[in-house]
Amino acid sequence: MSNRDTISQEFTSYYLQQSTKEFAEDLDKIRSADDFKGDAVPMLIKSLQQGTTLFSAADQERVVEAQKSRGSGKE
Repeated sequence: MSNRDTISQEFTSYYLQQSTKEFAEDLDKIRSADDFKGDAVPMLIKSLQQGTTLFSAADQERVVEAQKSRGSGKE
């Protein structure tokens, strides 16, 4: 796996963690909706992942490196 792939995966993980924290109430509402089915979870995850495309490779690397320098990798 290339360094770029590793950075992308780490950024995606971080982005999803931050997104789910930020949108926790909204996601709970979606999950508790009468018409929400379990098979919609992968689509919901994919939708959230699409947000990573808004960030350039350089921005993704900067965020990942900043997380590593904080030592925790998580906020």
